[in-house]
Amino acid sequence: MAETNIIPVGMVSSPFKERGDAPRQGRLTDELSKITICPEFADALLGLSEGDDIFIFCWFNRSDRSVLQAHPGGDETRPIKGVFASRSPNRPNPVSLTLVKLVKIERNILTVRGLEAFDGTPVVDIKPYSEEFDIPGTE
Repeated sequence: MAETNIIPVGMVSSPFKERGDAPRQGRLTDELSKITICPEFADALLGLSEGDDIFIFCWFNRSDRSVLQAHPGGDETRPIKGVFASRSPNRPNPVSLTLVKLVKIERNILTVRGLEAFDGTPVVDIKPYSEEFDIPGTE
């Protein structure tokens, strides 16, 4: 396989410090987090506005990359699924995808609502939400 090189574009500052602090999904919290974008990528923020819905892609660096199957939501009463059929943070490449609300932009610091990432989690990308493309069944 071809080598893949992912570099962080920023870092999360979050109230969630360890396992058990963070919700299973970002939509389950109203907590605010900050994302500090590396200075060399600050120009990539052009066009983002406060109030936007944006996708945050994080590298869940504390996840177990050897896990291939899990109980959905960690609920052992639910049947095991492959991680590609679940939202488990443990997976071969622990890339997370969370839709958040952009609350504030101050230079290269984004304040967002609804991010479940731990404090110190690397951010690998940001993309805008689009009703045109992100709602299934729309053209």
